[in-house]
Amino acid sequence: MVNSRVADGMTIDAPLRLDHADSIAWDAACDVLVLGFGAAGACAAIEAASHGASVILCDRFQGGGASAKSGGVVYAGGGTKQQQLAGVNDTPQAMYDYLRQETGDVVSTETLRSFCENSAAMIDWLSRHGVEFDSAMPPVKTSYPADGYYLYYSGNEAVPRYARLAAPAPRGHRTKGSGMSGAALMSALRHAVLSAGVQVWTQSCARRLVVDVGGKVIGVEVGKIKGIFAALHRLGAGLAERLHNAAPGAADLLRRGVAALESRHAMPAYVRANKRVVLATGGFIFNRAMLAHHAPRYLRAWRLGTTGCDGSGIRLGQAAGGDCAQMHNVSAWRFINPPLPWARSIVVNAAGQRICNEEVYGALLGHVMCEKADGRAWLILDARLRQEALSQCFKGGLWFFQSGPALMLMLFGAIKARDADTLAQRIGMPAQGLRATLDAYNAAARGEIGDAFDKSPAMMAEINHGPLYAIDISMDSKIFPCPVITLGGLRVDEKTGAVLQADGSGIAGLYAAGRAALGVASNHYVSGLSLADCVWSGRRAGRLMEMSSTESTPYINNHLQEKTYGTS
Repeated sequence: MVNSRVADGMTIDAPLRLDHADSIAWDAACDVLVLGFGAAGACAAIEAASHGASVILCDRFQGGGASAKSGGVVYAGGGTKQQQLAGVNDTPQAMYDYLRQETGDVVSTETLRSFCENSAAMIDWLSRHGVEFDSAMPPVKTSYPADGYYLYYSGNEAVPRYARLAAPAPRGHRTKGSGMSGAALMSALRHAVLSAGVQVWTQSCARRLVVDVGGKVIGVEVGKIKGIFAALHRLGAGLAERLHNAAPGAADLLRRGVAALESRHAMPAYVRANKRVVLATGGFIFNRAMLAHHAPRYLRAWRLGTTGCDGSGIRLGQAAGGDCAQMHNVSAWRFINPPLPWARSIVVNAAGQRICNEEVYGALLGHVMCEKADGRAWLILDARLRQEALSQCFKGGLWFFQSGPALMLMLFGAIKARDADTLAQRIGMPAQGLRATLDAYNAAARGEIGDAFDKSPAMMAEINHGPLYAIDISMDSKIFPCPVITLGGLRVDEKTGAVLQADGSGIAGLYAAGRAALGVASNHYVSGLSLADCVWSGRRAGRLMEMSSTESTPYINNHLQEKTYGTS
């Protein structure tokens, strides 16, 4: 899986092995070379520069990556300033008790405790670098708060089975900004990167690592596009991102053209990294060959991210002997709240049986749907709940990505029937199974029996006001896409971020962060946890012992005038 060709992104070749470090002509040199200019790469670069290192930051495109397209939510707690201003009482222990349920054993107890104990300080660090947060909270649970609200319950904190083990608190810290706030987050981090004196190389894709005779990573061969080809590359890549939602097939054609430009016209440049190389290139959801190999069931879901999520950093690490884990793990997002009445209804599989507590966070519902129900699920509601949901969609101040699909499905995509038996017949499921499920749920809603999935009483409602409606919310729905991201990556030393081999030994000079690495977010996803892990692991990978000015490598850009590598 090392060498994926043009159709799946930039070609990654086996490392270039040198008998002597000076046996090739280096085009540039620095202390720390960071590959990938998303949140993880930016934080690694800022951290390294703060320790006196000279840093070059390369990105295949213009920088920003999936972080810039995200909601800009950073998962944090333990008593952040924003929580305190909102009157929220949270502790690192409560945050740990909750996240332990989400992360499983994907990271050690020591690492998770440190993550939680330093969480408030992480938000302060981001604030010092220009990222703005706020304490305003939305009035009800939502998948993403409207403008004006920036602190919210972004996971399963208030769901009963989690809340019994950990005091719930809102920990989703949305970056202050309008619309999807990821752009505001990355704008602040970009400014901080440039202010720290980091050299930024855009349209510069890593082709292979360079290692010395002992196997230490000492640099990278970068492919740099310039001139008219750079303009075409920038145009094609930008258009692919804009077309992805409306015309993914056309976007993929453009991506193949962009990759062909890189393959044919990118000029090689050798960058020496005297201290380390940091891989921060994101996950691999846009590399269909990798996805087919590791998690084929998700090929029919909606890819969430950017063209740069092609697994290039993971492949670079593997080429040097790096070991991976959780590569099968994909987070599928099936959010059904808002509209809130949907979460008060039921979600059933092809046999008419409920699959989970419908109030859970959307990534947990999506996980159960994809892993336990083969990606097939139906939302069952009655006329009263449907009318309440329509009202919220029209008048509830929701985002279009929340209200638009819900309205389309309720108005034009729902199957309608006078009773459960007829509805089951129309959607091709056993009538007895659906009828029994509705009877049990209605009894639990009336308080006659306990709910089989421990759903909060306030989130339950009888489904008995005919007619009944069934809405297909399956993974491959065209009207209601199910976004997916990859969670697995390179195994790393949890204290340093150094990439590990299968035997547990580190690869000298090679580090990884964000979704290119195994991390806190690699088991189950909740909103903000991936970005928080990017900040946490990025800073870890960039952290060096304080260096004196004599230890720092001065920037070397041989032939800079001719090759124009330093761009931003």
